[in-house]
Amino acid sequence: MSGQPAADAGEQSASPAAALPLIDTPTPIAPFALARLPRIEFGAGVLDKLPAIAGEFGRRLLIVSGRRSFAESASGARLFADLRRAGLTFEQVQVAGEPSPELVDGAVASLRGTPVEVVVGIGGGSALDAAKAIAGLLRTGHSVLDHLEGVGPEIPYQGPATPFIAVPTTAGSGSEATKNAVLTRTGSFKKSFRHDKLVAEWAIVDPELLATCPPELIAANGLDAFTQLLESFVATRANPLTDALARAGIMAARAALGELYRQQSAAARAQMAHASLLSGICLAQTGLGAVHGLASPLGAFFPIPHGVVCGTLVAATTAANIAALEARAPEHAALRKYAEVGRRFARQKGLAGPAARRYLIDCLLHWQDELALPRLSAYGVRSDDLPRVVAASRAGSMLTNPVVLSDDELGGILRERL
Repeated sequence: MSGQPAADAGEQSASPAAALPLIDTPTPIAPFALARLPRIEFGAGVLDKLPAIAGEFGRRLLIVSGRRSFAESASGARLFADLRRAGLTFEQVQVAGEPSPELVDGAVASLRGTPVEVVVGIGGGSALDAAKAIAGLLRTGHSVLDHLEGVGPEIPYQGPATPFIAVPTTAGSGSEATKNAVLTRTGSFKKSFRHDKLVAEWAIVDPELLATCPPELIAANGLDAFTQLLESFVATRANPLTDALARAGIMAARAALGELYRQQSAAARAQMAHASLLSGICLAQTGLGAVHGLASPLGAFFPIPHGVVCGTLVAATTAANIAALEARAPEHAALRKYAEVGRRFARQKGLAGPAARRYLIDCLLHWQDELALPRLSAYGVRSDDLPRVVAASRAGSMLTNPVVLSDDELGGILRERL
C-alpha cells in the first residue's frame, strides 16, 4: 500500500493547474515609480554597526544630534567610545528645536575648510533634517535658502552631497527614509530642501534607542508616524507597493502605540520603529494629505511641535475627508481604504462601508484622548488666526489629499481642535 489516504467516493484526479480555482480576473496596475531609498539596518543593537559603516566613507565624521538627550545617554557614550576605538574622528553640531535655515547655514560656514567625509544624523526628525541639509551643502558653497521651496530663488540642487547616515532615536518622522529636510523660520515659513541626492546612504534603525523617550514624545511621534501611513495609504499617488507597506505600518502602530505610551517593552519599541520607518518610505513615494497640509503653516506660525499638530488633527481631518468623499465621490477608492483600516482595527471581517469608517474615526478619537494630545489653543492659536492658516495650507501635502477640501471644511477641522 502506498500509505496515502484513499480518495473519497466520486473524487476525480485533477492536474495541479485545474485544482487552482480562478478567483478573480487580474486588474490593471497603473504605472508607478519608486524613488531612491537608503540601505537599511533594522533591529535591536544595530547601532553597534555604525563605526564600521561610517568607516566605509572615511575617517572624519560630522555628528549632528539633538541638544542633549543622545549625547548624554549611555548609548551616546558607548557610541562615541566605539568611534574613537575604530580610529574615527568627529566634529559635533547640536540642534535645539526645529532646525532653521540659519542653523544650517551657520553650521556649514563654521565647517568650511574642515575635511568632513561623512555626516551622521542621530536624533529625532529635527536632528535628521538638519544633518541631511548640512550634508547636502558642505561641498557646494550655497546657502540652503538658494534651494528652499517657495522661499528664495529655488536654484536647482546639483550636489554633490556628503555621504549621510541617518540614525533615528524617535519613532515618528520617518526622515531616515526621505529626501527632504524640513526647515522652519518661526513666524514666517516651514519649507523643504528636497532632492534625491539628499537621501541617506544608510538608515540605522535601532528600536532600543526609543527606551529613553518620555510618554508625551512617544504619543506625538507615534501619531505623526501613523498619520503619515494613513495619509500615504489614501493619497492620490498611492500605488500597490506603497499600499502594502502602509498596511503593515498601520497595523504595527495599532498594535504598539498604546502599550509604548503606557509602559515600555522591546516588542512595542520594535513595532513603532518599524511603523515609523515604513511611514517615511511611503510618504517619500506618495506624498501626504490635509493633516500635513495644515501642519506646515501651523508649525511655521506657532511654536507647535510637528508631531503634536499631526496627533491633534488626524481624527478631525480623517472625519472631514470621509464626509467630503461620501458626499462628493461615494465610489472613491479612498473610502474603501478608510473602511479597510476600520475593519482591520475592529477585527470584524463583516464590518464595511460607513460603519467601518466610523469605527476608524472612533479609534482615532480614543487615541486623541488616551494620549492626551493638547489642543491648538495651548500654543496660542486663536479663531482669528484660522483664515491665515487655511490660506497658507494649499501647497505641498494638500495637493495629494484624496479630496479637495473647501476653506470652510479646513476651518472646521481647526475650530474643532482649538
